Amino acid sequence: MNSKGPLAGIRVVDLTSVVFGPYATQIMADMGADVIKVEPPAGDNTRDISVGPVPGMGGVYVNVNRGKRSLMLDLRRDGDKAVLRRLIATADVFIHSMRGSAIGKLGFSYDEVKAIRPDIIYTNCYGYSRRGPEADQPAYDDTIQAECGITHVQQLMNGEPGFVATIMADKVAGLHALHATMMALFHRERTGGRGIGEGQEVEVTMFEAMTSFMLVEHANGAMFSPPTTPAHYHRAVEKNRRPYRTRDGYIAALVYNDKHWNTFMAVVKPAWETGEFSTLEKRARQIGRVYGLLGETFRERTTQEWLDLLRELHIPASRLQSTDELFGNEHLDAIGFFETIDTPQGPTRFPGVPTWFSATPGKVAGPAPMLGEHNAALLAELGLTDEGK
Repeated sequence: MNSKGPLAGIRVVDLTSVVFGPYATQIMADMGADVIKVEPPAGDNTRDISVGPVPGMGGVYVNVNRGKRSLMLDLRRDGDKAVLRRLIATADVFIHSMRGSAIGKLGFSYDEVKAIRPDIIYTNCYGYSRRGPEADQPAYDDTIQAECGITHVQQLMNGEPGFVATIMADKVAGLHALHATMMALFHRERTGGRGIGEGQEVEVTMFEAMTSFMLVEHANGAMFSPPTTPAHYHRAVEKNRRPYRTRDGYIAALVYNDKHWNTFMAVVKPAWETGEFSTLEKRARQIGRVYGLLGETFRERTTQEWLDLLRELHIPASRLQSTDELFGNEHLDAIGFFETIDTPQGPTRFPGVPTWFSATPGKVAGPAPMLGEHNAALLAELGLTDEGK
């Protein structure tokens, strides 16, 4: 645990799996919370979806479960249910990603957990809200990407539907689970604090979180009555919106506002500039042409020549970088973004905490746990033994 983080002293009982819930609780652990990951005898199935140094310690699992303690319980057994109830009595947050019917059958619905710990923050991580017809339906990143409109806008841009190459739905929903849980904790503190303040049940769902996320810009004119545009942001889906080809490679650049545009035109002086694109409003109306014409101009110089010029002109630009190259990025290395932690499997270089606090900084709290690694220690903390649980 990080004893100085902003969540130091908060205990989280974590019954989540895969990435949605574990990403939320990983950030809690980085911020100082004591996160106890309760796993079934088979373990979180994410343990084995990627290659790791030893079986059960794949990269995805290790990254989103770092700094947590693992308690292996078979919640089909009454004795293990009793251990979990004992643990809940010591907790501030209970978070799970089981279907509502499944957690209820095990005896750990909100009402049952609240009876043990009245001020508990109880966070449900679901695919769909229990208030709608899709309640209790399974949800995975690919299916939610399709349902929330991502594949649609990818088709508008690329001519055929496609997924984005990251598990966006899981991670966006995980961030929603984090901030919703923190808001509920803040309310509890404001109403009296631990043991006195008001706990509550929280529901966070992938479909609703991703719909909200997608419609930030893509709701656009469809929000109005009558609608003024289809439900998409035309610049984001424009077919020519892509990295520009240069003489020797590619560059990402955004000659966007009027200051950028006027500076670029004054210095580069492309032959096609006639003044018809002189304002952001004019460019927005024919953004496809603008991107196409800029694309012709960017072919005239090398990537480095463009980077040097655009940075001198304070126009946003960057070279294309692979995810492998992030591990050697000069800026990230300069700020100490990556944190190397000694683990039983060897040194592990974790992507670190992306936020900064002057008084209560977060940090990677430690390695990810082996399955059931902390059973003995946690049972001892609860005054139990393996034989007596």
